[in-house]
Amino acid sequence: MVFDINGDMSRLTATVPTLSELVKTQLNANKNSILLNCENAGFVDSWGVGEMLASYISIRNRGGSLKLCRLPDKLLTLFRITQIDTVLSIYPTEAAAMEAFAQPPERKP
Repeated sequence: MVFDINGDMSRLTATVPTLSELVKTQLNANKNSILLNCENAGFVDSWGVGEMLASYISIRNRGGSLKLCRLPDKLLTLFRITQIDTVLSIYPTEAAAMEAFAQPPERKP
């Protein structure tokens, strides 16, 4: 399942359902390989990062895998500074991320 992140991910611009709620719906439908394509993501605040991490935890707890691709430079820099890139699997392209789903799972914390 691919979710295209379009626009800002912030408490001020939050929509219903949230990303973590959408992910839980997919998990309940036994879809536990989820890709977030962030190519068109705008501003992401701590709430948006929290949504991504909450999604990661929910997916991991169900034995699934979350991957991110095409992160804007500012978001990738934030993830590197905060070392979130050591937790989340990040790929330069959607094709590379989809290919990674076929590989044995990475051991992340």
